[in-house]
Amino acid sequence: MKKMKWLAVILAVMLAVVSGCGQKQTGNNGKSSDKDGVKTIKIAHYFAADHPQNIALKEKFKPMVEEKTNGKIKVEIYEANKLGDEASFTNGVRNGTIEMAIAGMGLQTAQPKIGVVEWPYLFKDYEHARKVLNGEVGEEIKEEFRKLGVEPIGWTVNGFRVVSANRPIKSMDDFKGFRLRMPNVPIFVETGKAMGANVTPMALSEVFTALEQKVIDGQENPYLTLKANGWYEVQSHVIETNHMFSPNVYLINKKLFDGFDKETQEIILEAAKASADYQWELALKAENEVKDFLKKEGLEIIVPDREFRSQLEKSVEPVYEKLYKQYDWAEELVKKIREQ
Repeated sequence: MKKMKWLAVILAVMLAVVSGCGQKQTGNNGKSSDKDGVKTIKIAHYFAADHPQNIALKEKFKPMVEEKTNGKIKVEIYEANKLGDEASFTNGVRNGTIEMAIAGMGLQTAQPKIGVVEWPYLFKDYEHARKVLNGEVGEEIKEEFRKLGVEPIGWTVNGFRVVSANRPIKSMDDFKGFRLRMPNVPIFVETGKAMGANVTPMALSEVFTALEQKVIDGQENPYLTLKANGWYEVQSHVIETNHMFSPNVYLINKKLFDGFDKETQEIILEAAKASADYQWELALKAENEVKDFLKKEGLEIIVPDREFRSQLEKSVEPVYEKLYKQYDWAEELVKKIREQ
């Protein structure tokens, strides 16, 4: 019996030691932290190092957070898919393996309302889009992100999407038979078809070769993406359809954010706002610079006249009719956006 008691005591001590070794270091508030009380926030995104998205993080978000928390938070930025593709790092933020990310609206597959900001011909211009995203509608959409375990802390701009082509497109008739690459996302595909194009879903990495070999006639993306991928080298025209707006959003793991004290949360939110504001400024300036660059490279930029623009907007009405039937919230939300 004595031997049994001693064995039980030894076992209990061993379990206690193992349990203690397995615990993370904790700060004074009992919440988990990194070594020496410094929390590292890794930020993942798919933009190049010289893109406005990355520049804003480096010049605004990172220094503000690190300085105002007196070094208690360290920010590490991983650009150009260094932590995996968008789906991977977005899921990483959801499950907590990555602290933050700049993402598109890919989570609309789980919460469809997130995708409304990419619906066709919804915003009049950049000013309108920014007002909506930073207003009541933007807050409503943020709630959809929170349901997925992420806290949205800032809206940034990727840009209005334009069509690059190997020939001029100046009317709806010119879209007939036009082989247009689009992302394999239903709202994109349906929009392209409604405009009259023959839509070819394709991975971004395959676009240049497909354009070069004339497998497709054109693609659609914001100006900065067009230049960054070098597609202008195998295209002759750009048509400013501005058919869809592509925003991005700063996402941070919700449990992590909720675990910070109020002062730290406010610092992160303040830094995110400063960074997002700066990114908008850089992006709009860069877009104008890209237009000048493309013209010097010999591309013709076509701005649809009023009649062509009206026809483009009218062409997507069937897309909205389908969306209104599919989602009971859609018509009211679209009306709210268009009235702002």
